[in-house]
Amino acid sequence: MTDDSGADRLDKVRERLRAFAAARDWTQFHDPKNLSMAIVSEAGELAAELRWVANTAADEFVKDPAVRGRLEREIGDVGIALILLCERTGIDLLGAIERKVELNATNYPVDLAKGKSDRPAVPRR
Repeated sequence: MTDDSGADRLDKVRERLRAFAAARDWTQFHDPKNLSMAIVSEAGELAAELRWVANTAADEFVKDPAVRGRLEREIGDVGIALILLCERTGIDLLGAIERKVELNATNYPVDLAKGKSDRPAVPRR
């Protein structure tokens, strides 16, 4: 039986990305600065897909198959660059996310943040 856990899938994606970049001799270009710039660039392309869509129409807009395909490709680009940056810097992506969620729970306590978009006035770490 195959383990289809998120961590197992992430490991398989990381290995595929390593092989992909190595076969093309691209790892020489994958320094932390370039990878962080790639994340920003790709995130900008993702944002551009939704730039002029009204907030009230966004959920319906992303259901369109053509839009969904473009979003998926841009999300994939962001994810690839993020995984490569984590690989290069030795940062555990899932661990970083887990730690950030814990920090967010402290910085955004339910009683102060529920239903609000602004930052609550709590001491930040």
